Amino acid sequence: MSCDDEAVEVLRRAGHRVTPQRLLILRALRHARGHVTATQIAEEVRRHFPSIDVSTVYRTLDVLKRMRLVSETDLGTGDTMFEWLPDQPHHHLICTSCQQVDVIDHSYFEALERRLREERGFRPNFDHFAIFGLCRSCAEADDAD
Repeated sequence: MSCDDEAVEVLRRAGHRVTPQRLLILRALRHARGHVTATQIAEEVRRHFPSIDVSTVYRTLDVLKRMRLVSETDLGTGDTMFEWLPDQPHHHLICTSCQQVDVIDHSYFEALERRLREERGFRPNFDHFAIFGLCRSCAEADDAD
């Protein structure tokens, strides 16, 4: 099954209409290398569908977020970033000094997730998480000052 066929199946199963615009937005997200802004998605989609409005992109992104197919994250750049969610969640450590971004495995959050469920009955959404702080190099430089 192609990624377009899979996207059509996912949208239909969730009761959403399949439009050419939605398919192009899905394709732009799935083939993006990492995080992209809604504006970047709109620019990519406009190459094939010039009349698309950025509001259509935002509405579709909202649908995809509610379906937990796309994550919305602030990576500290001032722009909201979107990313197609991989099969396995991943998270980011973002240095507020040098802006280095490191990916960390979901295993760091499994114990917290389990504890929140058991103790609080709370189901956290840890699909995509960003933690801001200082990387090792910047923390060492900060300590030396």
